[in-house]
Amino acid sequence: MSTFLEFESPIQNIVEQIEKLNEVAAEGEVDIKATLKDLNKKLLAARKEVYGKLTPWQRVQVSRHPDRPYTMRYIKYLSDDTFIELHGDRTVKDDKAMVGGFGLMDGRTVMFIGQQKGVNTKMRQYRNFGMPNPEGYRKALRLMKLAEKFNKPVITLIDTPGAFPGLEAEERGQGEAIARNLLEMSQLKVPIICVIIGEGASGGALGIGIGDKVLMLENSWYSVISPENCSTILWRTWDYKEQAAEALKLTATDMFKNGLVDGVVPEPVGGAHADPDEACRLVKVEVTKQLDKLIKLDPDKRVDQRIAKFCRMGVVKKVK
Repeated sequence: MSTFLEFESPIQNIVEQIEKLNEVAAEGEVDIKATLKDLNKKLLAARKEVYGKLTPWQRVQVSRHPDRPYTMRYIKYLSDDTFIELHGDRTVKDDKAMVGGFGLMDGRTVMFIGQQKGVNTKMRQYRNFGMPNPEGYRKALRLMKLAEKFNKPVITLIDTPGAFPGLEAEERGQGEAIARNLLEMSQLKVPIICVIIGEGASGGALGIGIGDKVLMLENSWYSVISPENCSTILWRTWDYKEQAAEALKLTATDMFKNGLVDGVVPEPVGGAHADPDEACRLVKVEVTKQLDKLIKLDPDKRVDQRIAKFCRMGVVKKVK
């Protein structure tokens, strides 16, 4: 059964009509082709209408849609079902919120790494809702170093509400683990492509987000803080989350305009959850295009360009 967001009510009404029509056709010999064709046209038009004028807060909601494809869905598509998952950070344990391993993308061996949220309640608990502990980031770094050893490119898929904020995570060095990844990823000799497929929150996202090319899906977001938490800090309530989302400039369009990401990957009409396979295909097309360009560069030049790109971000003022 499909899940609809509050602002998707025009789409929901048409989908329900289509479902009822199919039920009627299944019960008796009724020709519904003409009516179904008309409803499908209306559905496409409704999706274009609704998704053509989304607010920043609505895009945040879309990025969290339960039917939206998660990291493993993208990895299986990108790797043509050849993905071999690797486990453990060789220090503490295997963090289920962070997945990674080798796969073949159009015959090319690639290291895939990303946060996995879980597709249902049980799996979300198992995956800690996509919030990695320090060992998750250390596992990611171990796999990146392994990719560098064998000269294989790295593709990271970012979708997290943030790194796990628990006391035990801080005791095991959450901040150090993320900081170490930033340092090491900036100097990695192999090509790195980062794709924000859903939520890109705070250091939890940045911990696997240093790349030669950083891409965002059309309805994803990337920010130091979520709109709800920003609202809570500034107004002491979640009620101003829509204003916070607007002020944070966290959408893919805003991030690209401000030079903080390198490209925006379009989504199917109605969002990635409307057609997950098409969403995966669009990501694969863009990632393949960028990877073909990056592989041709000299490794040292590629690292210099990567570092220079991130150094250009922000403003530095010297105070006398």
